[in-house]
Amino acid sequence: MVAFTRHLVMGVAGALLLNSAWAAPEMEAEPAPIPLAQIQTFVETFETISAGYVEALDDEAILNKALKGMVSSLDPHSEYLTKEEVEAFDEQTSGNYAGIGIEVEMVEGKLTVVSPIDNSPAAKAGIKAGDVIIRINDQLVSGTSLQEVVTLMRGKQGTEVLLDIDRDGEIKQYSIKRAEIEDSSLSSEWLGNDIAYIRVSQFLGNSAKDFRKELTSLQAEHAIKGLIIDLRNNPGGVLQSAVGMVDALIDEGMIVYTDGRHEYSKTEFKASADTTLLPNAPLVVLVNEGSASASEVLAGAIQDHQRGLILGTETFGKGSVQTVVPLTSGAAVKLTTALYYTPNGRSIQAQGIMPDMVIPQAKVEVEKGRFFIKEAELKGHLGNGTGGKERTSSDVDNKLNELATNDFQLFQAFSVLQSAQQFLVH
Repeated sequence: MVAFTRHLVMGVAGALLLNSAWAAPEMEAEPAPIPLAQIQTFVETFETISAGYVEALDDEAILNKALKGMVSSLDPHSEYLTKEEVEAFDEQTSGNYAGIGIEVEMVEGKLTVVSPIDNSPAAKAGIKAGDVIIRINDQLVSGTSLQEVVTLMRGKQGTEVLLDIDRDGEIKQYSIKRAEIEDSSLSSEWLGNDIAYIRVSQFLGNSAKDFRKELTSLQAEHAIKGLIIDLRNNPGGVLQSAVGMVDALIDEGMIVYTDGRHEYSKTEFKASADTTLLPNAPLVVLVNEGSASASEVLAGAIQDHQRGLILGTETFGKGSVQTVVPLTSGAAVKLTTALYYTPNGRSIQAQGIMPDMVIPQAKVEVEKGRFFIKEAELKGHLGNGTGGKERTSSDVDNKLNELATNDFQLFQAFSVLQSAQQFLVH
C-alpha cells in the first residue's frame, strides 16, 4: 500500500508513488546479528518509563511513542502511524472530509502553513502561506506529530478550531469553522484571445484525468491558442497526477525519475505521443513559494523540455518521495524512500524551481475614470478602408485592467501569451 503524503485536514506537502507494491522487507537468508546491547538499553528505558513516569502509561502507549520518535527523527516527512491513524489517513485521502483545509509542513521544528486549499475555511479566514501555527485550541503544537495535528484539526462540520498564528513576529488568533472540504482540484475558464486558464489547487488521484477532461472540453469550444496552468499554493499530492498532466503537454522524453537506495525506489516516467493533447500551444506555468513537490515536478519537466515558460516566484523545494509501508500489526510507516529528479537530472530537494521570469505578486492601481475618445468617434472620420469594424471607447475591454488589479502575476502571464500569439506560428 502506498498513499500520498498530503494530509487533507492539515496536510503535508508531498509527492507519493501510488500502486507501488512494497511491504516491510522480509528476513534475509542470513539475518544480521541482533544488536543485544541496544535492545537491552531500549528495554531498560521502556521499564523505567513504565515504572516511574508521573502518569501511568500502558505498554502499547509507551511503544507507540517510542516508534513515533524513532521514525519522526529521520526527517520532517517520515512518520509512524498506529492502526487507528492508518484508518484515519485512508479516510482523509479517499474523498471529502470536515476540516479547515490547510496544508502544513514542519520547517525547522515549526508547524508552517505551505498553503490554504482554494475556497477552504482557512483561505476565507485569511490564513496565508508561511504562517506558523503555535497553538491549536488549547494545545501547543511544539513536539506534536503531524498525524496528531490532523486529529486536532478534524471534527464535526460547523464546529470551530481556534488557531494562534505567528506571522512575521506578530501573533494573530483565528477562529475558523470546520466545513466539508470537497474532493476537487481543477477549474478552468477563458481569459480572452483564445487563451485558456486552468487552476490546479492540489494533485489528487483523479487530477490527471480531470485535467484531460478540462483540456478536451476547452478544445471542443474552440482552438486553444495559449494556456496558463496555475500551480500557485499547490502543495503537491499524487505524483502520477502531475506526470499525467505533463504527458498531455509533451509527446516524448523523460518527465521525472526517482532514485533511492533500493530498486523499488528507482522509477522513471516518460511521455507518450499517444496521450498528448496539446503539444504546441504556447504555455505559461504559474508558481510561487507555496508550490511544492508534485507541483515542482510538473514545473521542472516543462522547464527542462522548454515546453513553456515558468513564471512567478521560487518554489518550496520539496523533492522527496514518501511510501506508506504497512506492518503486520495494522500499523504503518510513512517513510521517505527516494528523491525525484527533473528530466535534466536536477534535484528539487531543498532548492526548488527558479522561474524563467521572476514576477512577484504585487498590487497595482489602474487609473480609473479617465476620459478618452477614439478616432471612430470623431465627426466626419474616415472609414477603415478595408471594411474592418470600427472601435469606439465603449468597445475597449476593461477586463485586462481588472485582471491587473486583482492578480498581477496572472496578468503578466496573460500578457506573455498575448505577445506569443503575435510571434509564434503553430
